[in-house]
Amino acid sequence: MSLNCWNAICSPRTLTPASRATPSILAVACVCSRSKVTLAGFAQEATVTAWEPGRRFATRGDDGPGGTFMAFEYLIEARDQGSTLLRLVHNGMLSDDWEAQYDSLTKGDGMYLRKLATYLAHFPGRTSTYNLIRFGPQISDHDRVWGAFTSAAGLSGPVEAGAPARIAVDGLPPADGVVAFADSPRWLGVRTDEGIYMFVHGYRDAPIVEYHCFASDVDSDQLDKAWEYWLDRSFA
Repeated sequence: MSLNCWNAICSPRTLTPASRATPSILAVACVCSRSKVTLAGFAQEATVTAWEPGRRFATRGDDGPGGTFMAFEYLIEARDQGSTLLRLVHNGMLSDDWEAQYDSLTKGDGMYLRKLATYLAHFPGRTSTYNLIRFGPQISDHDRVWGAFTSAAGLSGPVEAGAPARIAVDGLPPADGVVAFADSPRWLGVRTDEGIYMFVHGYRDAPIVEYHCFASDVDSDQLDKAWEYWLDRSFA
């Protein structure tokens, strides 16, 4: 399991859903190599500051305006009975909007680790064939956003991990699944046979939809249009 965890975080293959975004790690055989992460059109390059295969991986992003940066460190420890302990250390900010970023990262880091656990438990070693991330407008009403999330997942009442779910939005065939993780009103993760959905009320109160799909016959245009329409209709 520890090797699967290492590969999920550090694989040089693109579109690995357990990664924070789309990793493209260049010559990662040693410290001082370079990495690049792209998310929603924003790209940040970083220096690999620690590379101990199977145990430790760390990067420090290039300085931004005013000397801002982000740094990540992953510490992996094999445990008994094939289990693995992962520690994530996340430092820094990308701008002087520290309060909004801190709030967003507090939500996002927890969701990321749960998404990683879901990937390792149900899709280990696989690379996604399609990745979606879409941002809606700023909506400060948490109840409204959470209601839209749970409606799209076919859920009602208190939401707990393990509850049956059904992803159903206009323009896509319904997909049965199960709640992988939930923290009302901040995030909701749903696992289907073909992938992992995440609904997040994120940075600056923007509703966010993510999807990592493993199906071989995915229709990316259909998915893009359906979720764009859902965001527009739900949060117009």
